[in-house]
Amino acid sequence: MTNVLELLDIAREVAADAAALAADLRSGGDIRVQATKSSDLDIVTQADTAVEALIRKRLAALRPADGILGEETGEAPGTSGITWIVDPIDGTVNYLYGSPSYAVSIAATDGRRTLAGCVHAPALGLEYTAAAGHPARRNGQELRANTEVPLAKALVSTGIPYDLEIRAKVLADFAALAPRIRDLRLVGSAALDICGVAEGRTDAHAGRRLPIWDYAAAALIATQAGAVVRGPRGGPPSLELLLAAEAPLADALEPLLTGGTQHG
Repeated sequence: MTNVLELLDIAREVAADAAALAADLRSGGDIRVQATKSSDLDIVTQADTAVEALIRKRLAALRPADGILGEETGEAPGTSGITWIVDPIDGTVNYLYGSPSYAVSIAATDGRRTLAGCVHAPALGLEYTAAAGHPARRNGQELRANTEVPLAKALVSTGIPYDLEIRAKVLADFAALAPRIRDLRLVGSAALDICGVAEGRTDAHAGRRLPIWDYAAAALIATQAGAVVRGPRGGPPSLELLLAAEAPLADALEPLLTGGTQHG
């Protein structure tokens, strides 16, 4: 049987090393756009590739039979049944501009569920962790998502995707949500936004066009803190929508974001 706490220890160890490298490179001041991906807005810095290379090297040494799926260099299949899902720097634009709201995200999955995850934000001094069946924690302190929040008092975070067509849908989300909730927040890192739900810094997160490396670790952390993390119609998170919140609030938010009726 897989020991999820051992996987969590590895995620924490590797994420700490990767976060230290990202912080060192940022403090050097010479961060440049190295390439673009899905659009000219979807950037990669030299730090993204250097940090992912470190993560891959460390995971290969510690767990040589595992697979790795990384944002910058794709998938390397393994033979153990465990795959590590890696975002070396979530919030790259924040990182480029010197904002502290960026994080290393590392999660271990068996293909059916996420087993362990760590989101490490070095400039904020924050480490979020969880393993399946165990509490979510921030710097060792147990987390609980906010409960019994009515829609009208909900503080909801979201993000701006790089796909310009999807941006129009996000602007429509703003228009649908703004009259019905307390307020909206934009942080620029989906991993930190979802962890924000876990710690009660916000009540919900709604994201569009999020690849799995943006949320694999954070979704487990939010789930173990008592939130649900789902996609449209109660299904798994998808590129169409990721919604993280306590279940009743998610039920209230979903029709505003999908134009449909409430789930359940």
